[in-house]
Amino acid sequence: MSSSKTASAAVEPVELAIGGMTCAACANRVEKRLNKVEGVTATVNFATEKARVTFEGAAVPVEDLVAQVERAGYTATVPRTEPETTGGAADPADPTQALWNRALVSLVLSVPVIAMAMVPALQFTYWQWASLALAAPVVVWGALPFHVAAWKNLRLGTATMDTLVSLGVTSAFLWSLYALFLGTAGTPGMTHPFEFTIARTDGSGNVYLEVAAGVTSFILLGKFFEARSKRRAGAALRALLEMGAKEVAVLRGTGGAAREELVPVDQLAVGDRFVVRPGEKIATDGTVEEGTSAVDMSMLTGESVPVEVAPGSAVVGATVNAGGRLVVRASRVGSDTQLAQMARLVEDAQNGKAAVQRLADRVSGVFVPVAIMIAVASLGFWLGTGDPVGAAFTAAVAVLIIACPCALGLATPMALMVGTGRGAQLGILIKGPEVLESTRRVDTVVLDKTGTVTTGRMALAGVTVAEGEDEDEVLRLAGALENASEHPIARAVATGAVVRVGDLPTPEDFGNVEGLGVQGVVEGHAVLVGRAALLDEWSQPLTDDLTRAMRAAESEGRTAVAVGWDGRARGVLVVSDTVKPTSAEAVRQFRDLGLTPILLTGDNEAVARSVAAEVGIDEVVAEVLPKDKVDVVTRLQSEGRTVAMVGDGVNDAAALAQADLGLSMGTGTDVAIEASDLTLVRGDLRAAADAVRLSRRTLGTIKGNLFWAFAYNTAALPLAAMGLLNPMLAGAAMALSSVFVVTNSQRLRRFRPLAGTGQIDT
Repeated sequence: MSSSKTASAAVEPVELAIGGMTCAACANRVEKRLNKVEGVTATVNFATEKARVTFEGAAVPVEDLVAQVERAGYTATVPRTEPETTGGAADPADPTQALWNRALVSLVLSVPVIAMAMVPALQFTYWQWASLALAAPVVVWGALPFHVAAWKNLRLGTATMDTLVSLGVTSAFLWSLYALFLGTAGTPGMTHPFEFTIARTDGSGNVYLEVAAGVTSFILLGKFFEARSKRRAGAALRALLEMGAKEVAVLRGTGGAAREELVPVDQLAVGDRFVVRPGEKIATDGTVEEGTSAVDMSMLTGESVPVEVAPGSAVVGATVNAGGRLVVRASRVGSDTQLAQMARLVEDAQNGKAAVQRLADRVSGVFVPVAIMIAVASLGFWLGTGDPVGAAFTAAVAVLIIACPCALGLATPMALMVGTGRGAQLGILIKGPEVLESTRRVDTVVLDKTGTVTTGRMALAGVTVAEGEDEDEVLRLAGALENASEHPIARAVATGAVVRVGDLPTPEDFGNVEGLGVQGVVEGHAVLVGRAALLDEWSQPLTDDLTRAMRAAESEGRTAVAVGWDGRARGVLVVSDTVKPTSAEAVRQFRDLGLTPILLTGDNEAVARSVAAEVGIDEVVAEVLPKDKVDVVTRLQSEGRTVAMVGDGVNDAAALAQADLGLSMGTGTDVAIEASDLTLVRGDLRAAADAVRLSRRTLGTIKGNLFWAFAYNTAALPLAAMGLLNPMLAGAAMALSSVFVVTNSQRLRRFRPLAGTGQIDT
């Protein structure tokens, strides 16, 4: 059972926005600093640049937490909780623009420096001094963020990626100054052939300005692409937060005297009545009191077909009224709305860490000091073997530049940000990174029947009439009488009758017969609808055909009602819970994903078998009490199965918590949603298969990122230490490793639900 199932602490967690982090080592340092505070458990995510702090006892003041972060050399603030309202303008706090400007200027200045170093034909008299003039602004201004951060780290006795970059760039620049002013590199006409192995033959006569400028430019470009991708990865969450309405027309007063008052949506209170006109967003969660319409839920659920609503229907904030005028009474506002809960779930998932990421963080935390030691050891080794100072120097610089652990730190959080963001767009909410591991292992999916595989609502399933009777007439008169009743079976008959025969007449002298059915007069006919016993009381016994039809329906667990009028039994109407039209396809998708479906229900065996046969499920567990559902899941787990459970009701909550992977339908109860690992906002069972696919795809992306990040460092460090890697190429490779990780993660944005295609892509 995942850790997400444990009871939450009594004290609410605190979230901090961390500023100044440049690599995973920074995140590791902040995390260690916060965790030194008594009673505090902190998780710092480099990709989201946030810290999540939980407390074992009393809460620690936010000011104390901020002070701890600042002592580590970084900044901390409490992030805004309300949506940004930028009106489509660029975010003035967007750091990518300033980073792009710095990278672009550095690149423009660096290109001629690199070209002159690589192409002998461009090496005019005093070309080295021209290179110095171009490279100096790059090293001093372009690399300034690295130097400033490295200086802060030095004062704190720590080292990060900035330390490595600053050391490498500064060393190359200072060596070049020495060669120009005190060596022979300033000699007119001296050439400087570019060598990929960097085994310079004249340790005092060569300049490394192209290394200093090129490394700075490449790393700045890499940081820009990384920052831009991180912002894109968080775009889904920002869009979710900005989705709601900004103003709402609240009805003040009652009856005909009620007037509309336009107020900001944050002034809306539970119980307020508000107006939603066609094309407007519904301001908050509520219940329709007046009007009928179709509501576009696609922004929250990914479902393109509008949902019909009428008085009594529940509506969700941020969805769009696509039809008529509605009057809605607010039931939840602010942070209690479904939109806010979705955003909170997504953000919690993005801020979490999988076990594999914690390992990567531990590696990143020691990687920088180890890299510095390897660089010093390389320098000493090559000097000790009698190699030129230039060769030893370039090997050490290459080690410093290549060893940045950024790719390791980004591997998991970037994929998690993009995957959970894409899931939110599709109405799939992943609670945390540990959920991803569960989806890979799952081999059995247990499906609750009512509300999950079926609609959970009674509907007309069949009509049988006595010999010589007209089916539509039986349905019309029975539907007219049932239309006056509020009983679920009566509503199913009336709704089915309207669909089949259109408008229904109005009954007279309508009355309920306790425990037996209803009676009344419809178009001059004395009509009875209910149990066979009701018709027997009025001497209207069922014919043999009708008796067989009623027994057949009851043997399948369906509800059958008899219809009679004017002294004769006329027909039998069968009502049952109906299977969702997409459930059979969802079951096929589960099988294609390698999952064995099992139907779990409290209904009798006959009903369960009938539903299972309709959707293609072979294994059925029926007549199970709500408290025994947990036992079924436990038994399956004891057989060695890894179990996913899909449900929507209060009676499913314990089984959802017990399962290795719990998936709740968003159409269900808050208790079920809280107990689950994955929440499906729409009631389509195919979304459960999509959720498993997306989770597996995200996990695969994380593993791919980590593999290449580890492989890059494992392969590159020895090459650099052996003097086989040009420092400039090392800088490019280091930047590209981070760009690869974020670009690979961005591929998750292209994930598409199958939408009934029947094709599975795992």
